[in-house]
Amino acid sequence: MTATLHRRDVVKALMQDPTDDLLVIAGLGQCTWDITAAGDRPQNLPLWGGMGGTVMIGLGLALAQPRKRVLVITGDGDMLMGLGSLATVAAQRSANLAIVVLDNEKFGETGNQATHTAPVAAGPSDRGAGTDLTAVARGCGIADCATVTAEAEVAQLVRDARAKAGPIFRTVKVMVETLPAAMPPKDGAHLKDRFRQAVLGAA
Repeated sequence: MTATLHRRDVVKALMQDPTDDLLVIAGLGQCTWDITAAGDRPQNLPLWGGMGGTVMIGLGLALAQPRKRVLVITGDGDMLMGLGSLATVAAQRSANLAIVVLDNEKFGETGNQATHTAPVAAGPSDRGAGTDLTAVARGCGIADCATVTAEAEVAQLVRDARAKAGPIFRTVKVMVETLPAAMPPKDGAHLKDRFRQAVLGAA
């Protein structure tokens, strides 16, 4: 399957109202740049590191703030490193949690090597399917899982991610693109403090 979706267009659609109180946790690298390109805001927590931990941070936040909507936006490499988190998400059943994985089948931060979601050589003349993250999430027990591959599906993705009772999991197949970095602040303490204040209010 050839991906046709542009990652930044998808993220911009997901974050179309920058004034609301949607809490966004973004995985390291391109996802951090994607949410910043859509508009840097205190309700964003871009992760400069911690590969594999994005979904667990989002789950912890969703459990601590059950009245707030939490959106995790991460990549296939990060998700592959944290697959066990999906079982915990299923067990906790946080209704306010949405997970969107932007899957370009590449490790973008280390040279665009193929991840396990890419088709792999299965023999001398054929290629087997790669890891299906949607199937993994469903197998872990997350009932509401789907894969988004076409522009016509993005509007429904946005509605689901922002309002549908969760947990929900969506794999979005996006193109491999070389995009300009859109850097959020690099000061981790500053990011933590402004996010905390956005969630809890001024101390």
